[in-house]
Amino acid sequence: MLKKLCKEDNISWTNHVLQRLIQRGIHTSDVVEAIMTGEIIEDYPDDYPYPSCLVLGSNKLHVVCGVGEGRLWIITAYSPTPDKWESDLKTRRRPEV
Repeated sequence: MLKKLCKEDNISWTNHVLQRLIQRGIHTSDVVEAIMTGEIIEDYPDDYPYPSCLVLGSNKLHVVCGVGEGRLWIITAYSPTPDKWESDLKTRRRPEV
């Protein structure tokens, strides 16, 4: 479903996410590439206003996005860091006690 919405250019970008991407040096094309080449590594079915998920792209970018009203809503995108993610970039690090 995510890839289909990307291909159809049914993507919604909020001003907030666009500002974050600029701050992080991430282009919208990087986000689209991550979705088109990536895999869902976490699901958030109870998110509001739409269920969302975390995608890991082949470009090693994490993208959080949701699907609702026939659109793909980009929530955020970032480069995962070793302090929060294991080397596979799919597994969250557990806090050290």
